[in-house]
This record gives sequence, structure tokens and C-alpha cells, in this order.
Amino acid sequence: MTPAMDRRGFLRLASAVGLTAAVAACGGPATTSGAAPAATTTEIDYSGVKPAAQITWWSSNPGSSQAVSQQIVDAFHAAQPDIKVTLVTAGKDYEEIAQKFQTAQTGGTLPDLIVLSDVWWFRYYMLGSIVPLDSLIRTVGIETPDYRDQLLADYQYAGGQWAIPWARSTPLFYYNKAHWAAAGLPDRTPTTWTEFAEWAPRLQASGTGVQHAFQLPALAGYAGWTFQNNLWGWGGGWSKDWDVTSDSAESVAAMQFLQDSVYKNGWAGVSSKDSSNDLSAGAVSATVASTGNLVGILKAATFDVGAGPLPGGPVVTSPVCPTGGAGLGIPKDIPKENQLAAATFLKFLTSPENTVAFADATGYLPVRKSADISGLVTKTPQSKVAIDQLEVTRVQDRARVFFPGGDQEMAKTCANILTQQADPQAELTALKKTLTGIYDQDVKPNL
Repeated sequence: MTPAMDRRGFLRLASAVGLTAAVAACGGPATTSGAAPAATTTEIDYSGVKPAAQITWWSSNPGSSQAVSQQIVDAFHAAQPDIKVTLVTAGKDYEEIAQKFQTAQTGGTLPDLIVLSDVWWFRYYMLGSIVPLDSLIRTVGIETPDYRDQLLADYQYAGGQWAIPWARSTPLFYYNKAHWAAAGLPDRTPTTWTEFAEWAPRLQASGTGVQHAFQLPALAGYAGWTFQNNLWGWGGGWSKDWDVTSDSAESVAAMQFLQDSVYKNGWAGVSSKDSSNDLSAGAVSATVASTGNLVGILKAATFDVGAGPLPGGPVVTSPVCPTGGAGLGIPKDIPKENQLAAATFLKFLTSPENTVAFADATGYLPVRKSADISGLVTKTPQSKVAIDQLEVTRVQDRARVFFPGGDQEMAKTCANILTQQADPQAELTALKKTLTGIYDQDVKPNL
């Protein structure tokens, strides 16, 4: 890991009241005037509380996980018939769940367990909308030391645990092994992007009929996340500590490389929707996509799929990979009986056996240290890549994670560079001005 301050470090410095306005500038639930005070980690007494007989779980079914999630729910019913769990598809993505959850705060029906994106959970803390899980963890016996440390820590603040990791991922480099063979390439992912730039013309000329050797991921959902890999590899980044560095020579060089791959050299395209589908269809030879896409790619592809760690750059080769995904939290404004029942199910849902079942069905990372991954790795060898890569992940740039609306601004800038052929230096300089404005107005006053 880099020595830069991580998310917890930022939050420890932030003013709880002031940051409420800052996070409101992001899409999703508002945290402006009228918000409840931030939750505290005061001990909650669940002694004598009987778990509710029925609870609801709101999910967006990340990684097409509805079927396996329902299977786990059914297994829970068999093990604990006194609690019925209803799985509700509350949105197609994290943003839709966030909007629905926010609406429920003002008079709707709240869920008892909810999916919390890694970059959304803190606003729920600010609103006082989620309960600290520490008392529930002790009451139902959730063994937190057995969860992967770096994933569990993503949901810690003010001495409390606010969510439990569940659908967690890293980006992976996926490739078509048949195309690799046709081009005479070694059966592995490139070590660096420079190496892949040397391979790409061979893939283009190998007679496979592909549109492009590589497909850049859809910018709206992935640019700010996955392109950190490229920026870091060139020695740049969206930011360094609190300083915006999107216009640095290193960052510009990284984006110039990506633009040249599309326009000057012509071996890369930009996905309009989902680059993993483009790969599975055989239209491109390689792409970068989430670990959560692994099972979907393997099911859809009619060829052998290779997967490996993200390439490094000409300056930095490791660590150059971020993490992502979601955890699970429990609303504050529901009865203790419902909170206790939700925690009971949460313990079952993220058990070592079920985290392997979930990983097997989706490609997400097993979140428990004691999980027996031998069968998973035997069945899907590619899954071990993500598990191994977890040890060399890097803390995300603050400008993406902490600057309200920063991710959206990055996506707009990347779209201009990669689909409109705009000048990288000019675009990244303009992005720095925008991000610096966000920092000065919404972040700096709260440090």
C-alpha cells in the first residue's frame, strides 16, 4: 500500500456536520439541511430482544447474483425457520438503491438489510441512517477477525463497524486465449501497458476478425475507477493526498497513451455499454473489467478466457490496482427486533461457506479468510488471480473517493479525450480546475 492517507484517515479529519453538505453534491441521497445527526457508536443493548419473524433485504443483485442470493436465503430458512427473509431487487445499481433508501427515510418503508457501495456508505453514516454494527456483531457472534482485513476496514469509522463486506472486487485484465494463440503471444496477461502496445498490432493482424485488440471499459461507470491503474502506472494520478494532479505531465502522458491507442494506433475501442460483453462476443481480444464480471464472461464466451492482474506502466509496476464493490448495512430507524434478525441473517449470508458460494456464482472475492477456496479455484482458476491481486491493491485517489461529484467529472473528461479526441492536456487542466473548486468549496472547509 502507498503511505497516502486512506479513507479512514480522511474521515477522522473531517467535520461531521460540515461534510454533510459536501457529500450532498454527489449524485444519490441528499445530506443537506434537515439531516439527522451522525450516528454514534454508543453501545446498543439487545438483551431480551427477540429477532423479528420477517425482514427484507434490498439488493441490486451485483454481478447477476439474484439467483445465488435467493439460494442462500432459502438455505437460511431451512437452518432458521423462525426468520423469513424477503430478497427485494431495489434497483439496477447502487445509485438506484441509494435513491430509494433516501426516499424511504422520509416516510417510506425501510429495508432491514441494505447493500452499501464502498463510496456511498459514509453519507448514510452522516445522515444517521445506519446503525453501528458492533453491538449486533457481539450479540449474534459475527467473527470479524476472520474477514479480510483490507475489506472490513473500508467500513470502519469513529471506532465503529458500519457495514460488513460482501460483493467485493478488483478490476482484472481479461483476454481471448484463442486470439492470443493466433497472434503467437504467450498465454499470460501483459506485464506492462507498454508490452501490450507491442502485442496489440499482432492481435490486430492475426486474422481473427476482431474490431479491436482491446476495448476500453464504458466510461460512465469505469473511467474514474479503472483508469487509476493507467495513471498510477505512468507515475501520475487523479490526486496525491489533497493535491489534484490530473494535469501533471505523468497523468497527461497516461491519458495520451490511451487516446493514441484509440485514434493514432487504432488498436483500442471504447465500449458504449459493457466491455465484458464485447469480449464475450468475440468482438475484441481483451478488456479490463470487474472481478464481478468473471462468471458472466465465462458463461457467455465460447472460447477459453484468460484473466490476469492489471498491467503496470513504464514508471510504476506495482501496486497499480484499486478495489471496489459493496458491503451490507442495517438501517437505524427500524425496530431492534428487525435489526437483530437482519444481523442474524447477515452472519449466515457472509459465512465462509456462503462467501465461497457467492464467489463461485459471480466472480466476486471470498471475503472470509477461513473460506475454503480450493474447489472454487479448481473449478474457476481465474478466480485465484483476483484473490492474489487483493494483496497488492492500492488506496484509491482522494479526488475520486472523497471529492463530491469527482468521479462524474473524471468520466466526462475521459469521454472528451477518448470519444471526441479532445486535447488531453487541456482537458486534464480543466478537470484540475473543476476538482480543485470542489475541494476548496466542499472539502477543505471541513478538514
